[in-house]
Amino acid sequence: MENVATDENWKICFSQLAPGLVLFARQWARSAADAEDIVQEAFVKFWRRNHNIDNRALLYATVRSIALDFLRRDSRRARREAVAVADTEPSVQPKFEVEDESQRALVAALDLLPAEQREVLVMKIWNELTFAEIASALGISQNTAASRYRYAHAALKKNLPST
Repeated sequence: MENVATDENWKICFSQLAPGLVLFARQWARSAADAEDIVQEAFVKFWRRNHNIDNRALLYATVRSIALDFLRRDSRRARREAVAVADTEPSVQPKFEVEDESQRALVAALDLLPAEQREVLVMKIWNELTFAEIASALGISQNTAASRYRYAHAALKKNLPST
């Protein structure tokens, strides 16, 4: 099946989906710039393979795959650098930029979630994917995606201070 999307369709798709994809990629990236690079690489890979631009689940799966590859490469480089410079202290990079106290509380609550629950929550709430799209992107069943979302949602309610 030939992909008949025009360059303009791709530009529109990118402008609409990129912010949510960057947030999704941010779970694995050390910085916003790294997350943006991951998303850009995913779009290029998606475009080169002539995938249908309406297949959001495959696009998220592509972003996830590239982010995990990036994380593995980054981890190997970090280990090599740690060996080369033994007195360097390991640093923990924030996963999200934090602007105010409510955002700090949300980030803290998100950080308490298991990675599997956090990625489903980000895909569902911030990126508005269906459970079918999430399941397809992560290679899990729709019921598993829905369960992870429910568990994450319950944990956030428990861990967020009420206002």
